Amino acid sequence: MNVLSAIPPVFSGSPSGVSGPGRESGQSDETPRTEHRDQSQALTDDDLKQLAELKARDREVRAHEAAHQAVGGQYAGAMSFTYQRGPDGAQYAVGGEVPIDVSPVAGDPQATIEKMRVVRAAAMAPAQPSGQDRAVAAQAMQVMLQAQAELAAGEGSSRDGGRVEGDEPDAGNSRSREVAERYRLVSAINSDGFYTNSVTSLFA
Repeated sequence: MNVLSAIPPVFSGSPSGVSGPGRESGQSDETPRTEHRDQSQALTDDDLKQLAELKARDREVRAHEAAHQAVGGQYAGAMSFTYQRGPDGAQYAVGGEVPIDVSPVAGDPQATIEKMRVVRAAAMAPAQPSGQDRAVAAQAMQVMLQAQAELAAGEGSSRDGGRVEGDEPDAGNSRSREVAERYRLVSAINSDGFYTNSVTSLFA
């Protein structure tokens, strides 16, 4: 399954550029932010700066993944997050992902086209899609073009059955060739083998 991801879950909140030692990963959904430090204890300026950055990052990550999930609908899975402990002892999301199904609908090119439109829209739903998001969107487009080529080829075959010898090819055949050519172009772009799985994960 492909995964839609936010910015990679590597976050340096302190001015020195070193991540906090309390970072945890593999937790999913909304994990309670347990306070481990008495709020009466004063935080340093550096702590306050890191805390502000963590809170902003947390909001960004959650909004990013929520956008993927909302648009992806039935094809998107549950959000999961990577957390980092802040100077106040609370956990903040610094990375996340949403799995999404990019497999074609067996035997139904039209349904595949509609599905890939949703998948592509889900991949590009956040305000700032990540590189992984764009990769999934490209993969969905490739699957869509292949389905369009299959659909056009099928329509062309049905028309050919009723043609009289000597008739000129109709517009449907021209469209079939056009779609097939677009698919070949996209396939060439992705010929490095990056998109090989039928189900992809978005957001890293």
